[in-house]
Amino acid sequence: MLGLDACELGAQMLELLRLALCARVLLTDKEGAQLPPDEVLDEAVPGYRAPGKKSLLEIQQLDPDDESLAKYKRVLLGPLPLAVDPSLPNVQVMRLTLMSEQAPGPMTMDLTGELAALKNQVFILKEGVDYKVKITFKVNKEIVSGLKCLHHTYRRGLRVDKAVYMVGSYGPSTQEYEFITPVEEAPRGALVRGAYVVTSFFTDDDKADHLSWEWGLHICQDWKS
Repeated sequence: MLGLDACELGAQMLELLRLALCARVLLTDKEGAQLPPDEVLDEAVPGYRAPGKKSLLEIQQLDPDDESLAKYKRVLLGPLPLAVDPSLPNVQVMRLTLMSEQAPGPMTMDLTGELAALKNQVFILKEGVDYKVKITFKVNKEIVSGLKCLHHTYRRGLRVDKAVYMVGSYGPSTQEYEFITPVEEAPRGALVRGAYVVTSFFTDDDKADHLSWEWGLHICQDWKS
């Protein structure tokens, strides 16, 4: 029979296996004022409490003499990662890509450089098309639970949309991870055409601010506008 540590390990394993829920949560705000990410998460997932944290090394060292459990951990967690640069953050958000089969090509935003410059980078999105958003990121050191990506969309200073994407839980890896949102349809019509400002956040169950940035979106009648 497994002891208490093994039970805690099971909770960590279940959390690690929690795949992207792909749930898009639209929240309304009467005043249209900008809210901090933690308040948005409290609204989006009411009553949710993050599980107790254990480091990757602690999980690897639990019940070392249990061969079947050790094999299970190797399958789920893989080998301990090689030494990484201690100056690197645990989570690195690398790129955000807008994808549409109707577009001339993918539209990619590099998130590893100067974020202030992204305010002047505008994505053109044709009205009425189907599109998805791909987020590319890395986990360098420890398991991260409940990653979430939030987008607050503004027009003329007023928030017109707020979305929360549940990305999931991931362990350290030398490889990049990708999360793709469900297909959505861009709005259409004269009233929605024009320029928007999007404020994006990449956070987790501990409400850590892994990355926050602003970028421009322009909804047009065609891709070349």
